[in-house]
Amino acid sequence: MGRRVPARRFRRLVVLLLIVVLLGCWAGEPRWPVRVGCDRGVPGGACARLQAIVRADPDHFVWTDEPVKAGVRLTTEVTRGGIPVGTWTYAVVAPFRTVEDDVSSADLLATWRGVPSGPFRERPLLATADTVAALGTLWGPPVAEAVTTVDRTALLPRAEEAGAWAIVPFDELEMGWKVLRVDGLSLLEKGLPDRYPLRISLRLAGERRDVLPSATEAQDALSNRQEGRMTILAMTGVTALTRTTAQVMETQGLLYPARDILQWLASADLTHISNEVAFTSECPVPPIQDTMRFCSHSRYIELLEAIGTDIVELTGNHLLDYGPGPLYQTLIMYRQRGWSWYGGGMDLAEATRPLKIERGPNRLAFLGCNRVGPAYDWATETSPGSAPCDLARLSADIRALRAEGYLPIVTLQHTETYQYLPTPEQVAEFRALARAGAAVVIGSQAHQPQAMELYEGAFIHYGPGNLFFDQMQSIGTRQEFIDRLVFYDGRLVSVDLRTAILE
Repeated sequence: MGRRVPARRFRRLVVLLLIVVLLGCWAGEPRWPVRVGCDRGVPGGACARLQAIVRADPDHFVWTDEPVKAGVRLTTEVTRGGIPVGTWTYAVVAPFRTVEDDVSSADLLATWRGVPSGPFRERPLLATADTVAALGTLWGPPVAEAVTTVDRTALLPRAEEAGAWAIVPFDELEMGWKVLRVDGLSLLEKGLPDRYPLRISLRLAGERRDVLPSATEAQDALSNRQEGRMTILAMTGVTALTRTTAQVMETQGLLYPARDILQWLASADLTHISNEVAFTSECPVPPIQDTMRFCSHSRYIELLEAIGTDIVELTGNHLLDYGPGPLYQTLIMYRQRGWSWYGGGMDLAEATRPLKIERGPNRLAFLGCNRVGPAYDWATETSPGSAPCDLARLSADIRALRAEGYLPIVTLQHTETYQYLPTPEQVAEFRALARAGAAVVIGSQAHQPQAMELYEGAFIHYGPGNLFFDQMQSIGTRQEFIDRLVFYDGRLVSVDLRTAILE
């Protein structure tokens, strides 16, 4: 097998090749080094990438800040024969605690042109000067005072202070922002249609443009949103296919519980399920109702298959309700389907071992443990079960994983409380894990949703609530979150919070 070329180096080689292609189309031999530059209005991030590429080959290329002197220039103009090398994509964002989900491009454009419309009648629109100049090549310059220009580092604090929304480049997203849909289209989903309105096409152009060849195969060389560099992870709450949930599956069909949310889960690159109950072909049918001793019939795994399960969390405290045999069989079933698991396993060593997964440039590591027992549910050196919590060891594992370049995702089966606010003990322990370097900390115990926060750069959700479980006695236990975490270029850049209610 040939040696792999790092993605960034590959993009650099592609751009240099395209520049050479342009030069090869000139009459006569090009004189080296050739000047390369950016037109006015080209996004600063794209220019910075091109500049780094050029400076890596000083024998052949030299950078110029005067585009009129450039033999090859990056432009937003639709020039005849220009070579497409990328697309710069922008997001409309609001402070994280914003309730609204969507904005129309018509309202955005009207506001840009000096007629505040829709939500912008009540809130300012912010952007950096670079973003304003770049979008000006698409929409024309904004009317004076229609957009407030702010330095990049001040955008989020200013938006939170003023209740403002903003436009930012996709690759500059951070967890303090909520990404809004534009005309119903989300940057946090893959397969983005071409009609998404906040995208600027970039081309390389030069002399003798009339004979420049096309190079559409290199269209992502200077793009700030490449779906191959994005990983969507769907994190879910409690799954227990037993009691009334199992009865409904028997009467309405095995896939019935996922009828309305299946695509939210199946469309993710990685789908996490916290399944607290072991499968066995001997589980009673019809299901026993008045019991706290749980099992799931082996047939019910079809539901987890349908939603695209990839990762199973095993921190639940009902794994051994029917003894070790069903859990052994359950792990065999998971392995047969190519699923991975963490937070529990065949023995203590497997239960406490981090699960490492790489998708493109995104390196994720999953850790989990059962904080509350019961003791018979915990794995030992010779028996299966969930991982008992040792927070000092967990923190050390998190630091070690960070040092290896992984983003640790930690889930805890903590104390069950039927309230929206976390307990002080939860807050203290979850925050300690965030300080240790966890990118995400989630409470797997919650049968009703609990609060969330951004803390020390981490996303903490104290509990998403039930996913597939039968607690219909209150509105709280019927409410649920699915946290679709979005990673890009090795960073957690956003979370797409999906809400649902059990029927």
